[in-house]
Amino acid sequence: MSQLARRRFTFLEYVRLEEYSNVRHEFFDGAIYAMAGGSPSHAALAARVIRSLSAQLSSKGCEVFTSDLRVRVAATGLTTYPDVTVVCGKLETDPQDASTVLNPRVVVEVLSDSTEEYERGEKCEHYRLIPSLRAIVLVSQRTTSLEIWQHDDDGTWSSRVAGGGESAVLAEIGCALEVTELFRNLPEAG
Repeated sequence: MSQLARRRFTFLEYVRLEEYSNVRHEFFDGAIYAMAGGSPSHAALAARVIRSLSAQLSSKGCEVFTSDLRVRVAATGLTTYPDVTVVCGKLETDPQDASTVLNPRVVVEVLSDSTEEYERGEKCEHYRLIPSLRAIVLVSQRTTSLEIWQHDDDGTWSSRVAGGGESAVLAEIGCALEVTELFRNLPEAG
């Protein structure tokens, strides 16, 4: 991600910019960063996760959102667009912007070579500060695997990996992602 400008922005200036921009940006600590586009396999993996979760959650009071949904971490101010977001119950929006959600239950990030280190590290640290968040799913593009970080009852976070032939269980929302199905016949650029 590259920083948009060297000046500091307020959250409301950022929101106004996003209303008119044809490129999505991430906002943190007064800085605005352009988000990288994804590959065909990145887009396909996100779409498959959305399709699977939507089918399983159709009657459970949860909604699955695409990367068009803006999520803000109230504790740090990070504002971003996860590849997939699940919200259960009523949407809680930012007091300054009704289009920015504060209460995801699950976020999913499809990892890219250029963003993997940031998404596994700093971005996950921000996500873990969202009180409603119960799971972070990291979808690899290098291996047929999902890494699931779950918020345990004692307030800690633990991780597990589900590989080919396994199910990535998201007990927090009563769903499972079949790893092999998500990765079957992914499109290749070329």
